Amino acid sequence: MSTFDHPGLIQNINHSLAGLRKAQPDAMQGFGQLAKAAMAEGAVSEKHKELIALAIGITQHCSGCIGFHVKALRRLGCTRQELEEMLAVCVYMGGGPALMYASEAEAAWDAFAPAQN
Repeated sequence: MSTFDHPGLIQNINHSLAGLRKAQPDAMQGFGQLAKAAMAEGAVSEKHKELIALAIGITQHCSGCIGFHVKALRRLGCTRQELEEMLAVCVYMGGGPALMYASEAEAAWDAFAPAQN
């Protein structure tokens, strides 16, 4: 069982950033536009860009990044096999610390599973 509640974590991050969005609207809107432009479908698919972003989040030890990008990957139809192959590359490039965050990404994957009826 994971000690992380990634859905709750990203909700808390969004809530906590509300003040910064109000205090610095131009900067925050600029960041949002940068994200939108960088992640747009192009020669590299949006799903592959999200896999790259998640890999960077894992190797940079960013739990919030893991939550946001795993959620996006679920929305984009990423498979667990695609996720796990990318996680293996993270561990190869980032060693033991990346392995610890890879396990967190696996937990986030499960946390964002579609609800079963």
